[in-house]
Amino acid sequence: MTKPNRLGGLLPFFKCAKLSVRYLLTSLCAIICGAESYVEIEEFGEAKIDFLKQFLPFKNGIPSHDTFGIVFASIDAKVFSQKFIAWAQSLQKSVPGLVAIDGKTVRRSKDGKIPPIHIVSAWAGQQHLVMGQTKTGEKSNEITAIPELLSMLALQGAIVTIDAIGCQKKIVTDIKAKKAEYVIAVKENQKNLHEEIDLFFQAVASQALPISTPSCTTVDKEHGRLEVRTYMVTDQIEFLSQLDKWPGIQSIGCVTAHREVHGVTSEHTRYFISSLPADPYLFAKAVRSHWGIENSLHWVMDVVFRDDECRIRKKHGPANFVTLKHITQNMLKSIPGKKSMRVKRKRAAWDDTFLAAALMAEIA
Repeated sequence: MTKPNRLGGLLPFFKCAKLSVRYLLTSLCAIICGAESYVEIEEFGEAKIDFLKQFLPFKNGIPSHDTFGIVFASIDAKVFSQKFIAWAQSLQKSVPGLVAIDGKTVRRSKDGKIPPIHIVSAWAGQQHLVMGQTKTGEKSNEITAIPELLSMLALQGAIVTIDAIGCQKKIVTDIKAKKAEYVIAVKENQKNLHEEIDLFFQAVASQALPISTPSCTTVDKEHGRLEVRTYMVTDQIEFLSQLDKWPGIQSIGCVTAHREVHGVTSEHTRYFISSLPADPYLFAKAVRSHWGIENSLHWVMDVVFRDDECRIRKKHGPANFVTLKHITQNMLKSIPGKKSMRVKRKRAAWDDTFLAAALMAEIA
């Protein structure tokens, strides 16, 4: 019999009075194999009871789907998320590197007058690891949710990237307090800062300002789309009138994207503040890595885990179900090989040995 404490370190972190290990084990295995509701978790448990008994006795059989719903609705989502973060950090064998923080709304989690939940997640790009998440009620509350998430993460030595919603002095201060660096987008929500940076790069482009702006260019061409991105960065930032209010700032950057899609061209420019030195290649890597959270996390949650179609709505249930999906995504990512997430889920459903390997998650 496989010992429970071999389950990827899960049990020491998730044992709590309100969550029996059998609920966690059954739910994780079911979601890995494609379950999208409590009813499907119960059905999986009944079909795979012999497999599950390799880990736990299940003397009273598989709980009903109503019981699964009551259990996960009652567990404090913040506590459950904290346990997940502790587990995820125990899997890390190295500094997380580039960490993207971004939010996603679970659209069908709306319950009557209660709006759908919005989950802010941290994604370690080079490790393909969900580091953690926290829940907020709506998009505007990301400003308060991001500091809460940062407080729970081990980030020393990492480079944190955030969209313009995170361009807040408190958030920058919190990142530096974690002994991490940052690359953060700047838009009109910081009007004075945005205007100063915009005027600066316009003056550089017109050669009215003879300042060094190291740059690099990337070219992407596929499926009828051609995109050329130019990354410029400078550490000559004495002109910033509020420089002392942005802890650790060393440089500002500009990304200009020229796009041609089936003969139609467009151009878009974005600005950034950073605590990194003026290295255009490192700046470009950080910016491009942030886009990875959309493709490697949000897209997977929507398309593979069908997150936007999930109808779990009661109390803490929606947020806890997202946490379960993040756990399973980390487990499946830990399995070596180039198989897609979709193929890995199907393989786990067909092959008990493969499913057991996912439960032993170890991420380099």
